[in-house]
Amino acid sequence: MLAAASPIFSWAVRQEIIAANPCSGVERNDTTSRERVLSDAEIAVFWPYLSASLKMVLLTGQRPGEVAHLHHAHVVDERWWVMPGAPDPETGWLGTKNAQSHRVWLSEPAYALLPDVLATPMRRGRMQHDMHSICVRLGVRDKVTPHDLRRTFCSKITALGFGRDAMNRLTNHKEGGIADVYDRHQYQEENKKIMETVARHIVTIAEGGGSPANVVALAARR
Repeated sequence: MLAAASPIFSWAVRQEIIAANPCSGVERNDTTSRERVLSDAEIAVFWPYLSASLKMVLLTGQRPGEVAHLHHAHVVDERWWVMPGAPDPETGWLGTKNAQSHRVWLSEPAYALLPDVLATPMRRGRMQHDMHSICVRLGVRDKVTPHDLRRTFCSKITALGFGRDAMNRLTNHKEGGIADVYDRHQYQEENKKIMETVARHIVTIAEGGGSPANVVALAARR
């Protein structure tokens, strides 16, 4: 609440509407980052209840807010989902979190979801509501959020041996620095391979095929 309200009051101070920001000096509650990922067993249990948009988050690892604003105009060159870094008023696109353009290969399972995602757009708030409802219905006490689905995808990238660099690259979580400026290699073929492999792996688990023998199933971290 403080993070949302304070900029508004700061603007009001600059406009000389009020004399001081009432949020100044208010102690903030300590926050801890979530580490929740779905175990293989949980993926299989949740899968039948997930909407197309929530499945898209799980199969692509992109941010729920970005999936919520996925637009057909941004799907080009066969199955590449191109996210402009800057806002795009014509499509309602809000821009990426880090303001850097991003390309995502839509794997076969993800591409199959595309018509439903486009036909029934689901805003992030609705995703949150639906995930909460699913958790209540399934009796899950350690609640799962849409972002936990993204985190689960990320964990599968590293579990399958592709590495943290690939995880950051595929989910547009760039660490910055001089390397990002000079590294112009787009890893196109490698990215396609990873996205297809991880998505197929998740679908196999979701549909009851279990985990490949050479992959250790991740337990839900609490």
